Amino acid sequence: MVKDMIFGVVGGLGLFLYGMGLLSDGLKKVAGKKLKKLLEILTKRCIFGVLVGALITCLIQSSSATTVMIVGFVNAGLLTLQQALSVVLGANIGTTITAWIVSAFGLGGLKITMYSMPLIGLGFLLQIIGKTERNRSIGSIMLGFGLLFIGIGFMEDAFGPLRTNEQVQRILIALGDNPILAVLAGTAITILIQSSSASIMIVQVLAFQGAFGTDWDIALRVAIPFILGDNIGTTITAQLAALRANRNSKRVAMGHTVFNILGVLYILPLVWKGWFADWVEWVSPFTLSQETIMLHIAISHSLFNIVNTIIFMPGLKWLEKIVLWVIPVNAQEALKKPVVLEHHLLDTPVIALEQAKREIARMAVTAAQSVNDAIEGLANDDMVKLNRVQEAEDMTDDFQKEITDYLVELSRRQLSDEVATELPVFLHSVNDLERIGDHAVNIAEIARRKIEHKIIFTDSAQQEIGQLQAEISQMFNKVLTSLENNDADMAKSALENENRLNHMQVDFRRNHVQRMGEGLCTAESGLIFIDLVDNAEKIGDHLTNIAQSVMGGLQWDSTEEIKYTKPVA
Repeated sequence: MVKDMIFGVVGGLGLFLYGMGLLSDGLKKVAGKKLKKLLEILTKRCIFGVLVGALITCLIQSSSATTVMIVGFVNAGLLTLQQALSVVLGANIGTTITAWIVSAFGLGGLKITMYSMPLIGLGFLLQIIGKTERNRSIGSIMLGFGLLFIGIGFMEDAFGPLRTNEQVQRILIALGDNPILAVLAGTAITILIQSSSASIMIVQVLAFQGAFGTDWDIALRVAIPFILGDNIGTTITAQLAALRANRNSKRVAMGHTVFNILGVLYILPLVWKGWFADWVEWVSPFTLSQETIMLHIAISHSLFNIVNTIIFMPGLKWLEKIVLWVIPVNAQEALKKPVVLEHHLLDTPVIALEQAKREIARMAVTAAQSVNDAIEGLANDDMVKLNRVQEAEDMTDDFQKEITDYLVELSRRQLSDEVATELPVFLHSVNDLERIGDHAVNIAEIARRKIEHKIIFTDSAQQEIGQLQAEISQMFNKVLTSLENNDADMAKSALENENRLNHMQVDFRRNHVQRMGEGLCTAESGLIFIDLVDNAEKIGDHLTNIAQSVMGGLQWDSTEEIKYTKPVA
């Protein structure tokens, strides 16, 4: 009996999770882009954020997927922390729909597995013969639903013997009588299987098969603490998704966890007294019985999340403050966003342009550090520095957007000839710095390839990498100084570095071909080295564009000494 039960539970749970995955993937493909657009538009107010979070989670059948999506939006700077938290609140409501679907299993003795077979057949057929991505995705949805219900059927059969096993019933009832232990157990189960829907389904099927006893009032009271624990356990997915994201994304994941933990803490005394279960029975339109126990568990899940959301909505700012206290803003993070672009100075264009110039200088420092980290990471196989490159790239993207928006807004004001002439040059300089960040990312990517394939450079190649890094670093310093001080002589000096970089590109390419010919390095290491040299030379080109703008008096007019060239792509 034990072997059959274990096999049935493992197989049924596997089918349920696989079906949920197919269902979620199919729904995201059918409506994913529209949902993302909806998310961006309708999260300006808290109530809309909650509704959108609930709607999207109902449609894609995964609060974890919604929360991970939100983490991605915050990481990309599309949503603020408060907007994201409102969507997370709604996602908690939306995820309860799965428990309602599972409830159909018990109502009126409906054997829902009977209807899953044609769903599986039709879904598989659509996946095979569907001519469009949409039709194949609909097939995936149907197949997912069918497998989901087959999995529930297997688990129902596996848990069947528990109806007559009094020892197991006593253990589960004793565990449920101590709500704290039951909450911890529900949390642990959800963390292990990475799906609150699956863990709640297990509780529903256990209750339906009499594992919590056949006194259905007691069974409901035993099941509810497990459901509360499931709500805490489901937040681990967002925590995992945020591990490699920025700190604001980590705050969204932490907000999800704090929200659910606090909700469980204030609901738990009501559960202990039995009042919450009485409330569930009062809300339900059906008398509590074996046929309706799964429905009552679904109601308890929805009721907890709806009440929790209603309570937290007015206090969303306090939730944000708690999260910021847990994950405070550090010094490095404070420097990421432009802080001196004061919009009230736009009516004084000369000062506003000076503010933008300072931010461009800060952007240049960030880009320089990104290039330095990328080259050092490649030379020394340093993953810590390589991981910092993408973070710096995100910062340069933020700089570009903020500064460009500011300068475009400034261009709409009444400008003097001097400001009107300098403004487009600054816009192009910002774009050049952003492209430098892109080249740093390119170098980081080839560095990861080098580490992954365990490629080793020769001593002469390492020496040449050091020369490239030193030349670029010196050129960066000169360009930054010339930009800050409007120093044409320093800018002219930077062009000498660019000339040497051009010569290095030719010489180092030839040297590496010679090393390959002598068998000192492989063709793969040669490709990586040449990619590095080419990216370094392009970084020099973009720095040259900025230097030439300074030499030209921050205007496009040519002089006897230098002609401003078209910025490189």
